[in-house]
Amino acid sequence: MKYAWLGCLLAGSLLFAGNQDSETNVNTRYTVEAVTIQGNGWSTDPAADRDKRLSSGLRREMAALVGGKLNPSALDDLAKRLRKELHAKSVDHHVLRGKQQDYVQVVFDVKLPPTRFDVSVPKFLYQSRPGWSGAVEGTATVYQNGFTLGLVSDGDELAERYTGIEARYENRHLGTDRARLTFEFDSFHEQWNGTTLSGMSAPGAETAVGDLYRTRQNFQPMVTFVVARPLTVSFGASFERLDPETPGVAAVPAMQAANAFLANAAFHQEIEGADFEHNINGSYDLRMGTRSLGSDFAYGRHRWQFRYALTHGKHTVVDEAMLGVLTGQAPLFERFVLGNSTTLRGWNKYDIDPLGGNRMVHNSVEYRYGAFQVFYDSGAIWDTGQAVIARNSVGVGLRQGAFFVAMAFPLREGRAEPMFMVGMNY
Repeated sequence: MKYAWLGCLLAGSLLFAGNQDSETNVNTRYTVEAVTIQGNGWSTDPAADRDKRLSSGLRREMAALVGGKLNPSALDDLAKRLRKELHAKSVDHHVLRGKQQDYVQVVFDVKLPPTRFDVSVPKFLYQSRPGWSGAVEGTATVYQNGFTLGLVSDGDELAERYTGIEARYENRHLGTDRARLTFEFDSFHEQWNGTTLSGMSAPGAETAVGDLYRTRQNFQPMVTFVVARPLTVSFGASFERLDPETPGVAAVPAMQAANAFLANAAFHQEIEGADFEHNINGSYDLRMGTRSLGSDFAYGRHRWQFRYALTHGKHTVVDEAMLGVLTGQAPLFERFVLGNSTTLRGWNKYDIDPLGGNRMVHNSVEYRYGAFQVFYDSGAIWDTGQAVIARNSVGVGLRQGAFFVAMAFPLREGRAEPMFMVGMNY
């Protein structure tokens, strides 16, 4: 009797194992046609969307499922990682019939907590000559509504250093996951470099750039639409109030308005082959200051940007080009700047043009091997009627994600003055 029971147990084990193998074999017959991540009122396709909620590594792994055989254990692992990255209550995956025979669609169903709070540091930067810049933000998310409050002190991006608060409301599901609405309010105190103050005394400077201001407030509503998976367009307006640097002077108005219509079109496409990955980004930004909005400035600011990255294993080559044209009279914060942490690295923007320019062209070529990087920047900034002077710089550093350490060298006659840079800049 004892041997009979052992025989039954052995036979049952073999039968169960056989069924499990059969189920696995059946699953691996199917090819993954598409992968979708969806939550309450939103969805994203990791193969087509550059969704900032996901890390680039996880997004690539999920996109790599498409075209491969169905692997249930891999889906379990990705669901766990999704739950961790999105801070979700749960992540389940479902396999649906595909549009073609022997193809399936994989859907990851994400259940987020109704309320959560996140803290981020979108910018933290030190440069040996300009000094520190930084920003920190806290975001409370209630279903599809995001409420953000941030502090910023940035001496890198514009002709001036601006310090203050940023507040933003975002509705990420404006009737559909293809539309979202944002309202932003900013209040900044401005600090001016000595070379900028000296430049304002030059003949014709005030005619070109207007008056200096000591505070700046901005209210900005925007609506963004996903026209197609690679293409998004945004429309809105910016209402900015500028308080003068020298109040009480009769020749200086008590307050100036810099109100403008805004428009943006952005394109992003990732193409993955067997050996190479292509990453293509393009954008066009328009800011149109107009009297019809009650603006004291009438101008048009056009900015084009294109970025192409080619990756093969640990090797990555990046080329990024920018072009800017500013017409009319615009306030200083609208003028183009070169010589910061992203353009003509190694140059000091105040040595190039302390007031910025109304024409700009820039190109950067970069090679990366793992975390190691070398780069070459070239560009020019000028005002209409001025001579165009091209400048160049080279640099070497380490980069891991958004964090980088670099030493950049401006290429010019005379002594070399390298600039050290470290930080994060999203």
